[in-house]
Amino acid sequence: QVQLVESGGGLVQAGGSLRLSCAASGLPISRYTMGWFRQAPGKEREFVAASSGSGNSRLYADSVKDRFTVSRDNAENAVALQMNSLKPEDTAVYYCAAKFTSLVNVAVFPNWDYWGRGTQVTVSS
Repeated sequence: QVQLVESGGGLVQAGGSLRLSCAASGLPISRYTMGWFRQAPGKEREFVAASSGSGNSRLYADSVKDRFTVSRDNAENAVALQMNSLKPEDTAVYYCAAKFTSLVNVAVFPNWDYWGRGTQVTVSS
């Protein structure tokens, strides 16, 4: 049974940092594109970042580029999202996701195969 479990969310002031983690079980993440999405109240789920199976290629949404960094430890079967210079508009539930196909069409969330339950990130102004 595949499980993706996010952790590390919380409340932070604008300009601060948080590091989200995603622990995977039941699948070898080295064979999967791993990504992060977020969903704010009243808004659709949106793509944040993704990492190829090897970790050598990464994609980011324009809104988080140069502030967020996605990384992975295939040996630990875990993925992380380092979030710096946080803004109130980054407030959302953040979800970890995995897809077997390559780093294409990452922004289309139905293309992803597995999802975590999410972790809340709240950025106060």
